[in-house]
Amino acid sequence: MAREHTGTNRDRSEYYGALQDVVDGLYAEWGDLDPTIAEALGAKVRRLDVVLAAEAADLPDELLRIVTLLPPGDYTRDRLCTQLNSAIAGHAWGQVYGTVE
Repeated sequence: MAREHTGTNRDRSEYYGALQDVVDGLYAEWGDLDPTIAEALGAKVRRLDVVLAAEAADLPDELLRIVTLLPPGDYTRDRLCTQLNSAIAGHAWGQVYGTVE
């Protein structure tokens, strides 16, 4: 599998922040609501929604692999960010691709 990123794991990729854009897009309809309130109102996405949004955003293979590591289920924004950040940190790609909030 070809790597999309060249350089060290300290150099930012051109895709830095792209995963944050995907997460923001998935929860856009909930706007600036407090995460606790949004969760109570049902602000959840399915794993499939996340994978499709990542593919539609034309993310590099490395970030698509991060997304496909998500276990099946429904995700609040907080849980999704925790899962994605865990995988990003596990691959030491935080400085390359950024983390999500």
